[in-house]
Amino acid sequence: MQRQHISAFALYQTLSANSSPPAKKAALQVTSKKKKKKQENGVVTSKVHANKSVIKAERKKIRKAASRGLKEEETNNTADQECANGETLEVLLADLASVNNSRERASKLFQWLISPVPAKAFFRDTWEKKPILIQRKNPDYYKGLFSTAEFDRILREDDVQYGVNLDDTSYTDGKRETHNPPGRALPFTVWDFYEAGCSLRLLNPQAFSSTVWNVLSILQEKFGSMAGANVYLTPAGTQGFAPHYDDIEAFVVQLEGKKHWRVYSPRSAEEVLPVFSSPNFDQSEIGTPILEVVLEAGDLLYFPRGFIHQGDCLPDSHSLHITVSSYQRNSWGDLLHKLLPAALEVAMEEDVEFRQGLPLDYLTYMGVQNSDEDDPRRTAFVSKIESLTKKLANHLPVDAAVDLKARDFLHDCLPPKLSADEVSSSVYGAAARWENGRVKDLGSNITSKTEVRLLRAGCARLGSDGEAVHLYYTTDNSRVYHKEELKSFEIESTHLDAVEFLIHSYPEYVTVGSFPCGAADDKIALAELLFEKGIIHTE
Repeated sequence: MQRQHISAFALYQTLSANSSPPAKKAALQVTSKKKKKKQENGVVTSKVHANKSVIKAERKKIRKAASRGLKEEETNNTADQECANGETLEVLLADLASVNNSRERASKLFQWLISPVPAKAFFRDTWEKKPILIQRKNPDYYKGLFSTAEFDRILREDDVQYGVNLDDTSYTDGKRETHNPPGRALPFTVWDFYEAGCSLRLLNPQAFSSTVWNVLSILQEKFGSMAGANVYLTPAGTQGFAPHYDDIEAFVVQLEGKKHWRVYSPRSAEEVLPVFSSPNFDQSEIGTPILEVVLEAGDLLYFPRGFIHQGDCLPDSHSLHITVSSYQRNSWGDLLHKLLPAALEVAMEEDVEFRQGLPLDYLTYMGVQNSDEDDPRRTAFVSKIESLTKKLANHLPVDAAVDLKARDFLHDCLPPKLSADEVSSSVYGAAARWENGRVKDLGSNITSKTEVRLLRAGCARLGSDGEAVHLYYTTDNSRVYHKEELKSFEIESTHLDAVEFLIHSYPEYVTVGSFPCGAADDKIALAELLFEKGIIHTE
C-alpha cells in the first residue's frame, strides 16, 4: 500500500490541540568498530584497550546498579509528579541538592517547571510541535527564581553594560527601537528609560543571579543542549518588541504582574523549526493568532521555534518574566554539518573512486549557464554524483561527528552550581590554606581506597584532536557565554580505559584502586589530576 507523504508544515496545520500522536521508536544507526587505526575528520576512532578482563566484573555490577536505578526512576515518576506540584523553588532546589544523580535532578527540575503536565507526555505531544499554556492560579509558584528587586540589586552592584547585558527597547506605532546609550547601565538611567515606557531586557541573568545559574546548569543536562535565559521587565500599557519568531524552544515563565500574549503558527514550511530567528514583522504579515492569553504570575507559556509571538502589558500592571530557552542549532541538520565533511574525508582516503579526476570538459556542459541544455553528458554527470553520494553513506563516522557536536555543547555549558556537599568533597572545598605564616593541609589525601566519581554526569567527555585523546570538561567554564575557551587536557593511552570506566560508572562511586590502569601509584596520580581539575569528587 502506497503511503501519502505529509510534510512537516502540513502536520502543523492538521495537528489539533487535543491530539496525542503515538510515540515512535527512533531508528538508531550504529557504526561498526574496526581494529585498524583510522582518523575521521581529525578524530582518531581507535585506541588501545587494555586490561578488559580486569574491569568486566566492575562494569557488570555498575550496569546492574544502573538498571535498578532506571526501574526505580520509572516507579517514582508518580511521586516526582506529586513532588512538583505546589513545591516552592527554594524548597525544591534544597531537595535536589541531596539527589545523588545529576540526571535525576534535571528530570525533577524540568517536571517542576512544566507541572502538572507530565514530562513524557510533553515531549511526545508538544515539544517542537505546538504551544502549550499552563495556568496555575498560584502567583508564588516561581517565586525565588528572579524578581524586580534582584534586577535593581544587579544594576547597583554588578557591571551591567548596555548592549552586552542589557537592552532598553520600545515598540510603538509599529516601530521597534533600541535606545541603548554607551557604557555601564546604572540605575539612574535604566529606571529613567523604564519610566519613559521602555522595556528592559537582561540578556544573561545567569551571570548575575546564582539561582538562575543553578536552574539552567541543572536543566542543560535534561536538554542535552545549552539552556539559556533572558529576563524581560515591561512597564504597564507598553510593548517592547515587534512580532517575530525565534530559533529556540521557549519557556515563558511569568514571575510578576501579567502580560497579554499572542502566538501565531509558522506561515510556511520554510518557517517550521527555523535555523535562524526572524526579522521583525509588521502586524499585517502575521495573520490571526492561534493562541491569545494573559499570563499571570505563576503561569507558563511554551512555544516551539518558528512560532511568531508578541507580548504587551495591560494598562493596570507591569510584567516581569524570564524566558528559558534551549535547542538552538541542535537539529539533525546541524549534526550533518559535522558528519558529511568528515564522511567525505574518510571516503576520499578509503575509496579511489572519490579521488578520480573530473571530466576534462565538464565546465562546458555543467553549471547554471548550461542548466537548460539538453546534453546527455549532463545526465551522466548527475548520475555519477548521485552514485558517489550513495556510496558516501558507507563512510559515515557517526560517533566521531557526535563527539564534535558534543564538544560544542560542552563549550556552551554553564559550569555546575555546586551544592554544599559537592563543594566539601571536591577540590573547591579543599582545606589547603595559608595560616600563621605557612601553607597548611596541602594535598588531596587520595589513596587506593578512596571512593570517587564524576562531579556531574555530563561534566566531562573524551574526544580527539586527531593527534591525541583529550578529556574535555565544563567545571572551569564561565557563567558568561563563551568567555573562556573549552578546557581539556591530554589523556595518556594507558589511562583511557580508566577514564571511560569513571564516565560509565556514574552515578556510582568506585575506588581508585579499581581503575583499570597500571600500578597503584599510577591510579592515584590519575585520580589526583582529575580531582585537581574539579572533574571528580570523593565519597
